[in-house]
Amino acid sequence: MRFSITIPAYKAQFLREAIESVVAQTYTNWELIIVDDCSPENLHAIVMPYLTDSRVSYYRNEKNCGAANVVDNWNICLGYSMGDYVICMGDDDRLLPCCLAEYKALIEHHPGLNVYHAWSQIINEKNDVILLQSPRPQWESAISFIWNRWENRRDQYIGDFCYRTEYLKGAGGYYKLPLAWGSDDITAILASKEKGIANTQTLCFQYRQNSLTITSSAHFAEMKLEAVLAQYSWYVRFLNGIDSLTLSEPDASYYKTIWNVSKKHFKSIDRQCIDAFKGNPLKVVYWHRRLACFGFSALLYVKWYIASLLNLFIKHKI
Repeated sequence: MRFSITIPAYKAQFLREAIESVVAQTYTNWELIIVDDCSPENLHAIVMPYLTDSRVSYYRNEKNCGAANVVDNWNICLGYSMGDYVICMGDDDRLLPCCLAEYKALIEHHPGLNVYHAWSQIINEKNDVILLQSPRPQWESAISFIWNRWENRRDQYIGDFCYRTEYLKGAGGYYKLPLAWGSDDITAILASKEKGIANTQTLCFQYRQNSLTITSSAHFAEMKLEAVLAQYSWYVRFLNGIDSLTLSEPDASYYKTIWNVSKKHFKSIDRQCIDAFKGNPLKVVYWHRRLACFGFSALLYVKWYIASLLNLFIKHKI
């Protein structure tokens, strides 16, 4: 069993740690593929000492995919992958030493699935563990996965997942959304639709929460809204395509609950909406129409409008 670990790289700060975490794996049948997304930083200098290991490969894109199209670089990495299973980790994340060994054991216990998930820690810039993902059952259905994601799981990332490479390439790669906002969830749901998803019961992965990530940036609020609307439309189509009468318990209950809370789940974007409207009150009307599907109240739009005006007043000292 061979694993392809891919790093779509742009930032230099933690890249060495990410690479070292792969080299330190107790299971050694892996390849590491690093794709430099035309970074202005000298990533090659960081990677070069590791290229003496035949398992490590480095590529550099001629053109930057950019934050909006970050999934494109995920899929470029996937295209280079030759392993049986593939993991796409961030350039600031870390695999714990047991990660691949745990995945191997999980795959052998649940053979034939298209996706597996690693129980993860969230770390900060100082490598302190600041949060643990909620525990998950060793196996669950796609419906259970969605329900638990919306109700109990607030932290989940692309690096948490391990995919059967043949499946993922055949499916067209990672599902693309602006900023990859929700791409990890939808890719995993599609992969688990037929056979479910298996979860490690041992901590295997560390996601780094820091100010440099796209998730943490306040500069892409409108693009995030576009991605949330696209997600909502996707979930509606996906759920409509499921025959609820064929679902077993508790999936039938999960399915009903998911429909009931879907708008509430996506309605939680109101703070991002406010950020998007600051400095341009005219966008209120545009977004009022776009977000009508979530049933936002008129009072909330008034709040956004006032926030925009106040921000405009402060900015220009009207």
